[in-house]
Amino acid sequence: MLSNLIVLLIGLILLVKGSDHFVSSASAIAKRFGVSEFIIGLTLVAVGTSIPELASSIAASLSQSSGIVIGNVVGSNIANIALIVGCAAIIAVVKTESDMLKRDGYIMLFASTLFLLLAFDLQISRVEAVILVLFYVAYVFFLFEDKSKYENKSYFREFIRYFVKFKYVGSMNQRIRTGVSNHKSSKSQEGQENKKELTGIYKDLLILAISGIAVIFGAKYFVDEAIFFAHLFQVPDTFIGVTLVAVGTSLPELMVTISAARKGYGNIAIGNVIGSNITNIFLVLGISAFVFPLEITGLSIMFTIPFMIMISVVLLWFINTHWEIRRIEGIALLLLYLIFLILLFRFDVAF
Repeated sequence: MLSNLIVLLIGLILLVKGSDHFVSSASAIAKRFGVSEFIIGLTLVAVGTSIPELASSIAASLSQSSGIVIGNVVGSNIANIALIVGCAAIIAVVKTESDMLKRDGYIMLFASTLFLLLAFDLQISRVEAVILVLFYVAYVFFLFEDKSKYENKSYFREFIRYFVKFKYVGSMNQRIRTGVSNHKSSKSQEGQENKKELTGIYKDLLILAISGIAVIFGAKYFVDEAIFFAHLFQVPDTFIGVTLVAVGTSLPELMVTISAARKGYGNIAIGNVIGSNITNIFLVLGISAFVFPLEITGLSIMFTIPFMIMISVVLLWFINTHWEIRRIEGIALLLLYLIFLILLFRFDVAF
């Protein structure tokens, strides 16, 4: 059992640190080859802190461990709000903005509610998985739309229209073409500088390869040992996913958020959490369900997913109170997380 615990911790370290270096090296390589900042942000930075959830969920999906996947997504979202935002608010008062509520906050709440609706038939099919991934693509491109176009309008309503009318397809083509044309126009001017920068490409490729291998093996061993402990203690995969796997894969968000809070960048902290929660449902859940359709348990339907929706509503309420999250509200979020864990232990026996 001790050796299994050590392997679990090593897997987690490889997963978290590997993800960090993978994103950094991939971004550096993309810049060296003249890829636009937009494309880098779209493909790498946007999912950077969610790579541990994505890697571990795909590994669990390949093992046909639906409970780990569902528990990881739901548990990570709850931990992101109650644990991470709670800690950040205790460290320093977190300033918030209206966009967090009107655009990203409502989309996060919509994603959580859509998750519950799709789960009522006790499975997430491949068709539903494609819908979730398309929602994520639309969300990312919607972030880059000119805000003035939606002035005095409901951001959320415009996002739904943006998705239904497939406007993100046009945005995608336009952004990619802009990135390519900008690269071509600047290529002749950079000349010798590009040659010097390309000398470091081998180092970045080596880091990318090593970190990629670390993520793959870290996810595999972390999930395998999590399943081992679930069977050892005779608890459902969902329970292990909600607790052990979810908190473990949320460590990048925790580090980023606490660091941002200490430096007074509360809006970055909250934006990181909300963006990660949206990514977890639309992208992580979508890709995992596409790899292998996911089965939903009674524990998820009756308790964990509704609690995720409830804690999301609480966060939006706190964001709207004086446009800041105070220490007392941070304490309240931590208490809610403690209550969640206590109730989870009790409901685990019932389900």
